[in-house]
Amino acid sequence: MENEKNRPIPLKDDNYTHNINRSNERSLDRRSFMKTMVGAAGLFAASTLPWGALAAKELMSSSSKSYPTQKIANLSDIKPGDAIEFNYPGEHDSALFVYVKEKEYKAYQNACTHLRCPVFWDRDEKELLCPCHHGKFDIATGKPLAGPPRRPLPEIVLQEKDGAVYAVGVKRYEEQL
Repeated sequence: MENEKNRPIPLKDDNYTHNINRSNERSLDRRSFMKTMVGAAGLFAASTLPWGALAAKELMSSSSKSYPTQKIANLSDIKPGDAIEFNYPGEHDSALFVYVKEKEYKAYQNACTHLRCPVFWDRDEKELLCPCHHGKFDIATGKPLAGPPRRPLPEIVLQEKDGAVYAVGVKRYEEQL
């Protein structure tokens, strides 16, 4: 055992790393840091598996998904050029029905594909407008004409029966391309 008086450097100052307290050195080393990061990455990957499974299930069951049939309006109650807001397929899913002209009508989900701002029907320009960033959509296809949106509006499948128009489904994004 070395005598304290014979040491060239006093024991309390003999620290070859200079800036790391020796008693806490093991908790600060690179290996411990890498183990912690690998553990955190593994925990993150494991926690996202249920969401991935739900997304895969949704993608695989696209053709078998059923939607309710919902009456939107009697065609005798509205005029060509009018628009009606309604909720479809759920009560919180806003949609917009446009009676474009005689025997021609369209419906889209009423949320801009850029930042989900509500979309309005401009009767004079015959376009769907997003007021947030001046996005415009084609009424015939739902495809963007101007502004930041790059994807078309989700189209609601319509059916005419006994003088009334009904919503019967929603086209997926992949079906619209």
